[in-house]
Amino acid sequence: MNIYVLLKRTFDTEEKIVLNNGKIDDSGVEFIINPYDEYAVEEAILLRDEHGGEVTVVTVGSEDSEKELRTALAMGADNAVLIGTEDLDELDQYGTAKILSTYLKDQNADIILAGNVAVDGGSGQVGPRVAEMLGIPQVTTITNLTIDGGKAVIVRDVEGDEETVEVSLPVLVTAQQGLNEPRYPSLPGIMKAKKKPLETLELDDLDLEEEDVESKIETVDIFLPAKKLQGKIFEGEVNEQVQQLISSLKTEAKVI
Repeated sequence: MNIYVLLKRTFDTEEKIVLNNGKIDDSGVEFIINPYDEYAVEEAILLRDEHGGEVTVVTVGSEDSEKELRTALAMGADNAVLIGTEDLDELDQYGTAKILSTYLKDQNADIILAGNVAVDGGSGQVGPRVAEMLGIPQVTTITNLTIDGGKAVIVRDVEGDEETVEVSLPVLVTAQQGLNEPRYPSLPGIMKAKKKPLETLELDDLDLEEEDVESKIETVDIFLPAKKLQGKIFEGEVNEQVQQLISSLKTEAKVI
């Protein structure tokens, strides 16, 4: 099987978000593979081990993303591709999907896996957009995947319940928590990853111009949620507590 995984480099989920001049400050921040993409990588490796073939992980971004690609190779992927976007000021979900679909259209993929969402933007758009641009079926939020011949039987999460879908290959799926348990890269895997092929491409290699993938959206403002106020405990007799509560609702919460 010819298996591809769409991978994104994201903030470590333990990192604290800091804003500087209206932008997210990523200096000194630890980056990781988007956690939902780890499920996709793991499932791709399991499929390859069962059915044969190769797993290729693909990402769009800066040369710093090589670290996350090497991590996926250490987990067991066979090949990696980094499509550089150093010259682009901004890249939205449309642009990312345009780049990925342009690369993938000539790769004869049997199955493409992606994370359900990225933990930074959380839009969940890139995978479905890629499938739409390639003209292939898509199934999102999957929790089980079985390949039988030229078909895939997929169980997907639907808000507290599940449904089973049968679809012909090629197909794009997005991985949800519960699909599997991603492995940790082993020491032998890390050593082997250093010798595995990692191809670097630019937009020119895909016959794309910057205007082909320029952002279609504009970020108007970035801000942190308002700090939550600590709860209050009113003391005294019941009628005194009631008066304190009413006073707080008027002067502080301003809801009455």
